[in-house]
Amino acid sequence: MKVLGGLLFALCLLVPLISAKSTDVRYCNKKDYAVKVSGLEINPYPISRGKLTTFEIAASTNEAISGGKLVIDVSWLGFHIHSEDHDLCSETSCPVSAGDFVVSHSQELPGYTPPGSYTLKMTMVDANKKQLTCITFDFSIGFFAEENLADI
Repeated sequence: MKVLGGLLFALCLLVPLISAKSTDVRYCNKKDYAVKVSGLEINPYPISRGKLTTFEIAASTNEAISGGKLVIDVSWLGFHIHSEDHDLCSETSCPVSAGDFVVSHSQELPGYTPPGSYTLKMTMVDANKKQLTCITFDFSIGFFAEENLADI
C-alpha cells in the first residue's frame, strides 16, 4: 500500500510538468485592436526542450482577414534573443471569417535552450501590413530536457 501511495504522489508531482496551461495575455499598447485575443493555451507546460510544444491562441474579429503574418519576438531575462515571422495562413485557415478563430503554432525548442522565464510578443498584421493585434505573455521552459524526465 505504501508503494501505491508513493507512486500516486510521484504521479501528482509529474502531471503538472506535462499538462496544458492557459496563460494570461496582455495587450501591447492599446486595447482597441481589430483582433481580440480571448485566451492562450500552451501544451505541454512548462515547455520542455527537445519536445514539440503547441501554442493555441483563441481570438475573434469583426471583419474577414484574407492573409497576413505573425511577428514573434522572444525575450529572456529582459534581453531580446529571438525573432521570427510566420505566414498567418500557415497558422490558421484563410481567409479568416468574421467571428472566432484559433491561431495554432507548434515548435520544438533545441536542447541547448536555457531554462527559465521568457516573454513572448506576438504582433499580427494583415496583408496590407496594418496591425490587427499585439499581445505579450510569459512562459517557462523547464529545467529538464524531455529525455531526462524518464530518469526522475
